[in-house]
Amino acid sequence: MPTFNRILLCYDGTLEGRHALKDGACLAQELEAEVHVLAVLSNSAWVQGADIISAVPVEFINDSAKSVLEEGLQKLAARGIRATGHFAVGDPLDQISFFANDLKVDLVVVGHRRTSRLARWWSGKNDGLLLDRVSCSVLVTMGPETEAQPAVAGTSGVDETTPPVEHG
Repeated sequence: MPTFNRILLCYDGTLEGRHALKDGACLAQELEAEVHVLAVLSNSAWVQGADIISAVPVEFINDSAKSVLEEGLQKLAARGIRATGHFAVGDPLDQISFFANDLKVDLVVVGHRRTSRLARWWSGKNDGLLLDRVSCSVLVTMGPETEAQPAVAGTSGVDETTPPVEHG
């Protein structure tokens, strides 16, 4: 089993991000690992809502996003975990892979947001997988399903469109 000495926790303040932070914190404590927290302000909001966003001062948006990072660091500190915080603006896949490789982490922890097949298809994303962009292990945390995302009776709950995670 690989040793995870340096862990990158990706935190965005969402329910999924909170699960990733909690699960990653538990693992980091068990392994006594060095912890880094990354908050990414996605630049897709700038492209999709340029009219609205341009009316909001950039400092306000950066301060809001940095407060998410601070919140994550405070949650870890409350558990007795010292972590180094990192903030970036850009595409989350690009930023996560950059920091994972730059910091030479052994493990990246991210939360998974469940979406329907239609939503996944409709988004039309062709960014490639995070797994293809990093040279370390990736832990994808799965929080409990919310009322807004009920399980459909008669399904396995497994997304057949997503390839299985390879362990190596």
